[in-house]
This record gives sequence, structure tokens and C-alpha cells, in this order.
Amino acid sequence: MNFLRRRLSDSSFVANLPNGYMADLQRPDSSTSSPASPAMERRHPQPLAASFSSPGSSLFSSFSSAVKQTPQTPVGVVEPPVPSTPVVQRPRILLVIDDTHTDWSKYFQGKKLNGEIEIRVEQAEFSELNLAAYVTGGCVVDMQVIRNGTKVVRSFKPDFILVRQHAYSMALGEDYRSLVIGLQYGGLPAVNSLYSVYNFCSKPWVFSQLIKIFHSLGPEKFPLVEQTFFANHKPMVHLALSWYSVSV
Repeated sequence: MNFLRRRLSDSSFVANLPNGYMADLQRPDSSTSSPASPAMERRHPQPLAASFSSPGSSLFSSFSSAVKQTPQTPVGVVEPPVPSTPVVQRPRILLVIDDTHTDWSKYFQGKKLNGEIEIRVEQAEFSELNLAAYVTGGCVVDMQVIRNGTKVVRSFKPDFILVRQHAYSMALGEDYRSLVIGLQYGGLPAVNSLYSVYNFCSKPWVFSQLIKIFHSLGPEKFPLVEQTFFANHKPMVHLALSWYSVSV
């Protein structure tokens, strides 16, 4: 007991004791409650949230407050859908090169590409057309036709071409190969192809292609009437004179 009294009278020893330790010692002996040990007090630390706040929790609280301040649609209220503006596509222009004996517009009346795009038919002969073609701008066609006694003048950019007329004739002023070249220059698709239309402007050129097929398949499968080609009239005159001299 003397040892305990000396230790308890030491101020440095008492200062190092846990909080409430001396109060527990001063309770009456009749109390049934046992003094709390320092180990038990250490098992109940103060909550961390009360002592400090971490940066992560601060960031989350700021984000939560920002979300709460964002205006939201009330529950149960449905916003009406915004009506979309329908996209109206321009009609596609079909240029038909043919005479007036056939009205091609009636064959395409009411027809639509993919069920959506209308088809506009422009019909004229080669003699009624003029054009200008560009590398990046396509082809612009000028048309001057007579319809029911009225002169109609129009300029347009065709999207497709249907050729139903010969582009070249031996008659004076009926050589329209320059128009075919211009349509090809503008990159316009056509039926028949502009390549074939231009090739058919020269009958000897077409016959030379038939000769290739003749040699490939043989005369039995691809018979061909034999012809002779002269580059100009001079060999023809010489041949005619030789025939005449033989016959005489």
C-alpha cells in the first residue's frame, strides 16, 4: 500500500494515466460495476467522419450537390417528342434523246426511285441540244424544243441518259459526236453506254469488232459477210480501173 501511495502521489505518474482512471478508483466499493480498462476505451474510438473528412468524400459531396442542382424532368411528366422535318429529295432528271414519235414521259409517269424519289423526263433530239461539261461540276444541258407550237428553252443537269437516236449520219449537219463526247466528259451514266454510242458512229469500226468475234468463234458459229475497207477513194479508183481493163 505504501508503494501505491508513493506512486499515486507522483504527479508525472498520474498525468500518464488514462482519462477517468482516477475517477473510477474514487467510486464506492459497494458499486458492482468494474472500472473500465484502458484496452476497452481504445476499442471505442471516435467516428472518423467527425474527426476529419477525406478528399474523396469532399469530391463526391460536391458532385452530388451539383447533380441535385441540375434541373430534372418531374416524375410522371413525359416530354412531347419533337417532330422531325421530312427530307424532301429533288427529283432525278432522265434525259431521253429521241424524236417525238415516242413520248417517253408516259412510261415513267408515277414511277419513283426506291419508292421515294420522283423521276422527271426531259426529251429532245440531238439537234435540239447543246451542253457544257466540267471536271467537277458535271454536265449542264441546254435544250430548245418546240412543243405544241411553243418554243421551250430549259437548262438542267441530267442524272441519267437514254439514247434512242443515232449520233452520226452522212447527211450534212448531222454529226453529233461532240455531244456524245461532252456527255462522257461529264461522267453521266447512259443506256446504251456512251462508249458504245460513240463506237457505233463509225460502221467500219463496228465491223472490225465483228471480225474479232468471227476469228474467235469461227465462220460456222459466227458467219460474217466479207467486206473490204479502203482508207480513201484512191485505192477504189485504182481497183475499178483494173477491173475495167480486165473485163475489156
